Amino acid sequence: MNDDELKEFFKADVFSGTKEVDEALLIDKNNLQNWFNKNIENAGNIELIEQFKGGQSNPTYKIHTSKNAFVLRRKPPGKLLPSAHAVEREYKVITALNNTDVPVPKTYGLCEDPSVIGTTFFVMEFLDGTVLWDHLLPDKTKEQRELIYKNKNKTLALLHNVDYEKIGLSDYGKQGNYVARQISIWTKQYLASQTDDIKEMQNLIEWLPNNIPNDDETCIVHGDFRLDNMIYKNDEVIGILDWELSTLGHPIADFSYHCLTWRTNPDLLDVNKLNDLGIPNEEEYKQMYSEVTGKDLSSRWEFYMAFNTFKIAAICQGILGRVRDGTASNEHAKERGMAVYPLSEAAWDIVKNNLL
Repeated sequence: MNDDELKEFFKADVFSGTKEVDEALLIDKNNLQNWFNKNIENAGNIELIEQFKGGQSNPTYKIHTSKNAFVLRRKPPGKLLPSAHAVEREYKVITALNNTDVPVPKTYGLCEDPSVIGTTFFVMEFLDGTVLWDHLLPDKTKEQRELIYKNKNKTLALLHNVDYEKIGLSDYGKQGNYVARQISIWTKQYLASQTDDIKEMQNLIEWLPNNIPNDDETCIVHGDFRLDNMIYKNDEVIGILDWELSTLGHPIADFSYHCLTWRTNPDLLDVNKLNDLGIPNEEEYKQMYSEVTGKDLSSRWEFYMAFNTFKIAAICQGILGRVRDGTASNEHAKERGMAVYPLSEAAWDIVKNNLL
């Protein structure tokens, strides 16, 4: 897989906007109206239900009423794994963060009664803004790009600085040893789906758990914080989306995962080009985060970059495992899964070049 293919692999598909609801995901309008009447004051009459485009594992809808617009996020129908599609957790964290300065939509209620629309769902505010997809922000001025990257960085720092116990999220995940647990989880996932003997992955499996930095701390982590998981208005972040992978974890693990973009997107490797565009390079972006959080990232940064690259490689191996087992649903699954090879090489190169 060459640089352009790797770039495409990590670039989210441009699935903005709405469409007609898929037949398998239709909602009973009358049942939903009754729930709205009981749970949302002055919600108005439901006039139109649309489905947001995209590949979210939890189907998401735009509900137009005579007075407002809302977003409904639900579990998909059918048999599900016990811990999968946990919209209850998304509702819990978004609702708790409504009491902080972290930008999230207002929530209106959680419904766990399957008789309403067939599966558990929650309803939240519709944020009227823009989703940005291209990291080079070609339609923005230099000043706007500087502001957008600064605000994106500040938003994640705000999340990591939240006192999770104070807002009732002390039970939102296990506290402590997040990185060790993650390495164990992804090692098991990799081995369970292994299709080839990749020397670099074996090296990482042996090296990573024995070299975890002695800097354990716990905060709320988003788990998939990226440019297109935010809503912007006037270059400000007005809402963070897609909390499906959120939990209690390590802030630097979360931030460095976000920063993998600088290592995987060739457009962000040219420091001079970034300077001309007003986009911070990796070092400058790290410094922004340190200024807000007070965290010194210098001594441990490359470990976390190696760890997260290993994690993505393990995810790709999982895709290859599904291809092997005949359960991959995407026609491009094998192509995407093959990224395990360059990613494992990149992760081990980080270790060899910086940490041995």
